[in-house]
Amino acid sequence: MPIIEALITWTHLISASIWVGGSLFLGVVLAPLLKTISESVEGRLTIMIRVGRKFNKIAVPSLGILIATGLYNSHNILTSQELFSTNYGIILTIKIILVIALIAVFVAHIRIIRPEIERKIESKEMSQNSVQKLRSQIILLGRIIVFISIAVLLMAAMLDAGI
Repeated sequence: MPIIEALITWTHLISASIWVGGSLFLGVVLAPLLKTISESVEGRLTIMIRVGRKFNKIAVPSLGILIATGLYNSHNILTSQELFSTNYGIILTIKIILVIALIAVFVAHIRIIRPEIERKIESKEMSQNSVQKLRSQIILLGRIIVFISIAVLLMAAMLDAGI
């Protein structure tokens, strides 16, 4: 039914907008702005962690919806032998691998920002060196998430174009 297909695609696109747009906002707008809000690395890191937790309340469901609608949209080719024998199947396979990598990096990102780490930062129980190392890890993983997310969008555009 065309209306159902359109709604599923629309839901997929909305979820992608939330995931990628929010990730870009955090990295490109919020992170640089934090230097004007707080002079201490601990203060900036605490704000970023809190904003990240709030964002995850919509980002994680969006990622889940993206995965579900993506699997639905690709179910016909996933069950056929065309997965590795056509350009569409190869690009879809690359997209799936990128999504798996994205999930792995996102899980690693979340795991290093546990609530007890946040408490240690706020109570200044972590050394400056540890805080700086944590900040560097968070920034690196965040950049990788954005990069992979944009690559997934490229694969989606290629699939849509019939490449």
